[in-house]
Amino acid sequence: MMRDVAIIGVGVTKFGELWDKSFRNLIAEAGSKALLDSGISGKELDALYVGSMSTGRFVGQEHVGALVADWSGFAHMHIPAIRVESACASGGLAVRQGYFSVASGMNDIVVVGGVEKMTDVVGDEATDTLATGLDQEWESFFGATFPGLYAMIATRHMYEYGTTREQLAKVAVKNHANGALNPYAQFKRAIPLEKILASPMTAYPLGMLDCSPVSDGAAAIVLCAADKAKEYTDKPVKILGTGQASDTLSLHGRRDICTFDSTVYAGKNAYKQAKIEPTDIDVAEVHDCFTIAEIIAIEDLGIVKKGEGGKAIDEKITTLDGKIPVNTSGGLKAKGHPVGATGVAQVAEIVMQLRGEAGDRQVKDAKIGLTHNVGAVGASCVVHILGVK
Repeated sequence: MMRDVAIIGVGVTKFGELWDKSFRNLIAEAGSKALLDSGISGKELDALYVGSMSTGRFVGQEHVGALVADWSGFAHMHIPAIRVESACASGGLAVRQGYFSVASGMNDIVVVGGVEKMTDVVGDEATDTLATGLDQEWESFFGATFPGLYAMIATRHMYEYGTTREQLAKVAVKNHANGALNPYAQFKRAIPLEKILASPMTAYPLGMLDCSPVSDGAAAIVLCAADKAKEYTDKPVKILGTGQASDTLSLHGRRDICTFDSTVYAGKNAYKQAKIEPTDIDVAEVHDCFTIAEIIAIEDLGIVKKGEGGKAIDEKITTLDGKIPVNTSGGLKAKGHPVGATGVAQVAEIVMQLRGEAGDRQVKDAKIGLTHNVGAVGASCVVHILGVK
């Protein structure tokens, strides 16, 4: 019998080009914040999970689990420290693995962290490193990149459903407006529609400001058996459901490039476990690595009907004061996208929303939230549903 699991602490560093902070400093900072927020002492910790996509290429460091345990002050405790990788979904999957370890009864309290230090390499090298998440033989070898592949998806979506360049740009406008309210965001400024549309073209129809940035940063959460959570906090947030699914690594192998089946199946599994419907979601953090990615995500998660993601942006369904606010943190687009940290930071944002601690970006009466973290171009996906009900 699986146990209920609660989140009792969260910690997030600033995201951005953090030249004065190292990989190890970032994850130690996030972990310390999460532990302080939870009220636990280090001696109560049973295990540590850390999501990181490509530390070996970004900073030349493998054997990440032991390093994080060391620099977090837990080496003397000899607890298990596990590194988790699933490309850009590494953080979300680390949360899922930590959840299972507590739900199974193996552990009572674990810390889950996510971290990436991406700006220690030049831009081209960062692009090449990210491209290792693609099919090396059938995509990267022929020059395919993330912007290029998502541009193909956007172009097809425009053809199939009438989605417009302006609707794509409005996703960025919304998320930058939210990011301006987030003290941890890489870009804390609103950007008007005309500037998004005028940004240099990266891969048609995606301009530079349709793309998430290269970022440094870390996030951490503390998971606890739900029946013990009230010993530490009067605001525990339960993990009501979690889902994970995969698809073909290469985009050309998909039945429909405008639908990420990994999202569809991960979402369905999470909804089933949580015993809710998409209409029950009050706030969501979805993987908007490119503006088209948010439009596809809200469709595949059932927040809107297929093909109506662009229309939903026009109708402001997903704004802070909309029917289902999406990416209140600013999303990957404005908050930043240190790839291993993203999935954990999404969970931290939803926890803050459900605890009523999101400040100027607070969603009124939020009780159920969703996170959606994608690896590569939808080859893997992790969905979590959190609640205070």
